[in-house]
Amino acid sequence: MNAARYDESTALVVVDMQNDFAHPDGSLFVYGGDTLVGPINDEIAVAAAAGTVVVLTQDWHPPSTPHFVTYGGVWPVHCVAGTWGAELVDGLDPDHRASAVIRKGTNGEDGYSAFMMRRPGSSTDIATGLAGLLRERDVERVVVVGLASDVCVAATARSAAEAGFGTVLRWELSRPVDASEQTCVEVLADLDRAGVAVTGAP
Repeated sequence: MNAARYDESTALVVVDMQNDFAHPDGSLFVYGGDTLVGPINDEIAVAAAAGTVVVLTQDWHPPSTPHFVTYGGVWPVHCVAGTWGAELVDGLDPDHRASAVIRKGTNGEDGYSAFMMRRPGSSTDIATGLAGLLRERDVERVVVVGLASDVCVAATARSAAEAGFGTVLRWELSRPVDASEQTCVEVLADLDRAGVAVTGAP
């Protein structure tokens, strides 16, 4: 997707560009995540100039949650609400062009998508409100960038497609937790099955 494809019926969703993921001192630093700030800012500027809705997302966990390995999950402690690690990485969106921030996991919910979360200890999915926000603004297409391409970015793109939005994942404006060839192939195949278009894939 190039600049000509951004318009008032498109949303740019910037996923989890937070210190714990995008800063080398973060507890779950995604290799190369710190190199994305400038390119994503450029993308935000182009999108905003075209009237595109710009949304930032944040993991925003309580100190204890089944999402963390210390409480039975699979991830190290990260993005605890109100901490440095949960803050958006320094320099992101310096001109404050984003019109909304969606926070995920605020009550200990599990899940990775900016659209849906799972209630702790159940199989019940609950909406974050992002789909409703986009529909209120007559959005038809979604572009997804940020961290990490094999986890929250991919999950967000799949959910956007499942919600009926035409969806593009900008792989070149993202980085994976697991950069192995096998993981990339599996993630890309999954996105293709979900109807997500991917640009810049390896």
